[in-house]
Amino acid sequence: MTAAATPTTITTTPVPFQDLTRLHDSIAAEIDAAIADVIARSAFVGAASSASFEDAFAAAHEVDHVLGVGSGTDALALALRALDVGPGDEVIVPAMTFVATAEAVVHVGATPVIADVDPTTLLLDAESVAAVRTDRTAAVVPVDLFGHVIPFSTIEAWQADGLAVVEDAAQAHLATWQGRPVGSVADAACFSFYPGKNLGGFGDGGAVITSRFAVAERVAKLRDHGRESKYLHDEIGFCSRLDGLQAAVLEVKLRHLPAWTEQRRTLADRYQERLGDRLVPWETGAVHHLLVMRTDAADRDRLLDALRAEGVGAGIHYPVALTQQPSLKPFLTDPCPHAEAAAASVLSLPMDPLMTLTQVEYVCDLVEELI
Repeated sequence: MTAAATPTTITTTPVPFQDLTRLHDSIAAEIDAAIADVIARSAFVGAASSASFEDAFAAAHEVDHVLGVGSGTDALALALRALDVGPGDEVIVPAMTFVATAEAVVHVGATPVIADVDPTTLLLDAESVAAVRTDRTAAVVPVDLFGHVIPFSTIEAWQADGLAVVEDAAQAHLATWQGRPVGSVADAACFSFYPGKNLGGFGDGGAVITSRFAVAERVAKLRDHGRESKYLHDEIGFCSRLDGLQAAVLEVKLRHLPAWTEQRRTLADRYQERLGDRLVPWETGAVHHLLVMRTDAADRDRLLDALRAEGVGAGIHYPVALTQQPSLKPFLTDPCPHAEAAAASVLSLPMDPLMTLTQVEYVCDLVEELI
């Protein structure tokens, strides 16, 4: 790497990593009306309060059932529980992901087994799973990292080999693989509605989607204290319901999500034209929750600081592989060199559906001058 060049491109407007204020301002009247309706009906909690959003989200992903829950982490744990994964079972998770993917496995009493990822795509692959699978392996939780989708052929092969598959689609709302929506193949797929996601609420929230009736029925019970009627609880459950206010906000934003997704794709295509092989690659159907490049590990922090100094919001997702997380030390076996190398070298560039191509050009000019 050479010393940082002095950028020659001039802009008077910072390029935020993500501008939620601008996004929400663009649909403020719709959101205000939706929230006012919830308040007028006192539809704050309960299945009816989120049913309209759940139906719309199910239609968008071509599945039969959507169960809104309290967070993406809860969605993963509830889906695993609904598939009868628990103590004595092992669940394979990728080393390159947010810690919640493994946390959910621990929450259900199972053992997370951390597998390395493909060195190029950073996604969990068949070879990595095969390397750590044992006779105790009950499930796999592949992650659609950055909004890049795990090949459905890989998911189907795991299922054919007797493994349950819970797809962590927390970053992949409306993503597709060869035309099929994310979550339409796995036994269940789990989403987060954390505010910064492609479809984000005004607080925490999540959902389990599935076309398996038995899985949906079990999640519906577990999310609501394990009850079959108001005061009859036939198993220990959770209090993890998507509240009516969040559902109302999400339903408004879901109407705009197809257009926002296409704009993300347009921006990502231009990033790819400019930065090429420096970017973590994706296939058609990705939704670009994050736009991630690889750089020299020794130079990553300098580049991050230089971009921020020029008004460009940038971040790191994720700077710590699961094999390096202190909370997961009891579950570690072998290191995962591909994921650990990625954690030391990835850099996330601005990606916001209301960004302009001019802003993308500015970011790319800076990157090219700084590396």
